[in-house]
Amino acid sequence: MKTPAPLKKLGLFASFAIYIPAAILMYVMTTYLIPYLSKTTGQETILFWFIVAGLGIFTPLIVTGILILKSEGYKLNLNTIKERLRFRKLKKTDVLWATGGLVAVGILSAVIMKVMELVLGEFDHTPPFMAFEPLNAGRYWLLLVWAPYWILNILGEEFLWRGVMLPRQEVAFGKYTWMIHGLGWGIFHIAFGWQLLVTLIPLIFIQSYVVQKTKNSWTGVIMHGGLNGPSFIAISLGLI
Repeated sequence: MKTPAPLKKLGLFASFAIYIPAAILMYVMTTYLIPYLSKTTGQETILFWFIVAGLGIFTPLIVTGILILKSEGYKLNLNTIKERLRFRKLKKTDVLWATGGLVAVGILSAVIMKVMELVLGEFDHTPPFMAFEPLNAGRYWLLLVWAPYWILNILGEEFLWRGVMLPRQEVAFGKYTWMIHGLGWGIFHIAFGWQLLVTLIPLIFIQSYVVQKTKNSWTGVIMHGGLNGPSFIAISLGLI
């Protein structure tokens, strides 16, 4: 393994050479594979979203990140995790930024949804492959499938997007990195449909800004996981 060199910039072409194939992968999996598996087996689509996304989308993101690190001369060890990927010990200011960012995301997303309802009328912003009824006594086992998916979701995205790519994008774009980074992250989610994508705009850009500001990838984990996890539990239990 060669000695790691100083971080090289990850410019527009190189960044979107990662974002776009990942977005295409997401689109193909959600548009074709998940509906096919659901129709063939008679199982609800949310089950296959957990399985296909976990193994077929987010695991490849992790593998991509590892390959990039290897090409840079890094071994996947504790020092790399802390220094190269910036999963560092959280400071009080980091927690405050992540918490404040999460609150801002919640408020702004709620406002966007309300405005969209006023303009468009009642609509369902949930993509078909994520649609499901609240869990009942015979379906709580889905939570056992969701848990590893959720870990792979947060780990895959935060590892590649924030840990591997963001520090190198900062070399290229400086203080404007969060805008480019957020745009690319948004493109990755294009398969979700424009309605959900619009409501994700606050998360996509605020989280990108917070992680860049704190230089700590754990703030992204707090925001991303803190939004995805509790919201899914609340929906699955019929609380919202």
